[in-house]
Amino acid sequence: MGGPSAEREVSLSTGRACAEALREHQGYSVIEVDAGPDLCAVLGDLKPDAVLNCLHGRWGEDGCVQGMLEWMGLRYSHSGVLASALAMDKQRTKEVFEAHGLPVMQSMTVAKADVIAGHVMPPPYVVKPNNEGSSVGVYLVEDAAKGPPQLDDQMPETVMVEAFAPGREMTTTVMGDRALTVTDIITTGWYDYDAKYKEGGSSHVVPADIPQEIFDLCMEYALTAHKALGCRGVSRTDFRWDESKGAAGLILLETNTQPGMTATSLSPEQAQACGISFPDFCAWMVEDASCDR
Repeated sequence: MGGPSAEREVSLSTGRACAEALREHQGYSVIEVDAGPDLCAVLGDLKPDAVLNCLHGRWGEDGCVQGMLEWMGLRYSHSGVLASALAMDKQRTKEVFEAHGLPVMQSMTVAKADVIAGHVMPPPYVVKPNNEGSSVGVYLVEDAAKGPPQLDDQMPETVMVEAFAPGREMTTTVMGDRALTVTDIITTGWYDYDAKYKEGGSSHVVPADIPQEIFDLCMEYALTAHKALGCRGVSRTDFRWDESKGAAGLILLETNTQPGMTATSLSPEQAQACGISFPDFCAWMVEDASCDR
């Protein structure tokens, strides 16, 4: 847990919650490891039976730590090297989605300098890092008259620009080969980092009160995305739905191969709605762990 990414604090919260659930409610012997440059040596000394990967963001979610765990021959949770790397690259993820007939918005990767210099597509559009999660570094450009976004120094030199998808924010978790349910995420504004992780930042309707056709499509699309990317264990796919367009208004945004497991996280809430307690959810991920994922 932890690690050096922009999502370090969320990862620490995820790790603590999972460790407590496994230790206190499932009887596992759990050691919490804050991932640093000596991670390989630490794990070599510990020789764990399994690694529950609670890292978020770069290095922990993009295939890097997965490759190290494969090299060491350790059993670990969630997706393997290729699926993790693919899902963390938002533009390549969308190319995989398109190849499998899944609906996405127009997007491109562009030099940061070009985005600052002028509109690279007609507003409204979204600018975000191509390889971060948790809505880290997301800019919504709503009005052409206000000019292009002035991206901060933390943004990478190449960013993703995506046409804005209007409508309701929804998400579906996949657990193994099963889609769990659909959550309708209610916020007063943009579903940003604060809305995701601060108390009261958003409210969740689970299962979502939406037409059965849209509910079923979310379930189908999430499972297709999970399989298309080669995901393992638990993943979560996010959607936007413009209800004025019916089924044609449902768009995939991205698939998260390391969904958050904090007090406000969506995947544990969906598992709970399906009768799977948080400790049982964590235990399932541990028991699902393997090498060569």
